[in-house]
Amino acid sequence: MADDLGCGMEQAAGDAGGPDAVDAKPDRSSFVPSLFSKKKKNDAGKSTKTAQGQVPICQYNMNFEKVGKCIIINNKNFDKKTGMGVRNGTDKDAEALFKCFRNLGFDVVVHNDCSCAKMQDLLKQASEEDHRNSACFACILLSHGEENLIYGTDGVTAIKDLTAHFRGDKCRSLLEKPKLFFIQACRGTELDDGVQADSGPINDTDASPRYKIPVEADFLFAYSTVPGYYSWRSPGSGSWFVQALCSILNEHGKSLEILHILTRVNNRVARHFESQSDDPHFHEKKQIPCVVSMLTKELYFKKQ
Repeated sequence: MADDLGCGMEQAAGDAGGPDAVDAKPDRSSFVPSLFSKKKKNDAGKSTKTAQGQVPICQYNMNFEKVGKCIIINNKNFDKKTGMGVRNGTDKDAEALFKCFRNLGFDVVVHNDCSCAKMQDLLKQASEEDHRNSACFACILLSHGEENLIYGTDGVTAIKDLTAHFRGDKCRSLLEKPKLFFIQACRGTELDDGVQADSGPINDTDASPRYKIPVEADFLFAYSTVPGYYSWRSPGSGSWFVQALCSILNEHGKSLEILHILTRVNNRVARHFESQSDDPHFHEKKQIPCVVSMLTKELYFKKQ
């Protein structure tokens, strides 16, 4: 139920500093007039590359005054009534993330031990700010969790209620810009034993230059674990997911596309971490992060 199975007896292999805790494409052929076959033929072979300094149409435009705002909500201590234990090691995560996202150019703000109402208020206020001079927005949630829920210091709130403030119909200044959410929290109580291993765009009629954007478009959710499972955290080193995320971002954050980055994070967590415990129930457990992307373009944290 928590992002940190607070048993106090798990440890990532090789980590020092105490035990770990677990934290159908539509068929439009019937109504594409034959006259557009000429347009299709004329477009054939055209490159999506643009002149130097221009943004390829397949990439998000990062040529703004600011990269964007990054909010880190770091919940460590919880009211007794919640039954949640102290999330030792989360301050390591918050510190590493602050440095990492600041190096990427974000304006980073950390908020510690937020109630459910405080989390809602922080993100609502952020969504109401003017982001016209920003390329994107990022939010990082560090807390206990359950499937689809995140803990404030006083209870749980739905993750969707926090992220909905940034929908396209509610936050117009971030319309068609990437909105990134990184969530270090449990999503259930299952444990992963692991297993031994052997070693094109729809044709446009151009009938009207106007178009609509889905309100849920341009979001990316990077969860520390898959639905239903615990998420692991080392009191001495921080959570497995954040350790891997910061390591890959520090090395490749300004060169690789975001989904390539997160794929490498998945690999790092899957292969480099394993719990160690005196309790067989929690010994030699694994974890795999989970990426849910509604991005409509490629995202690079650099200007063209």
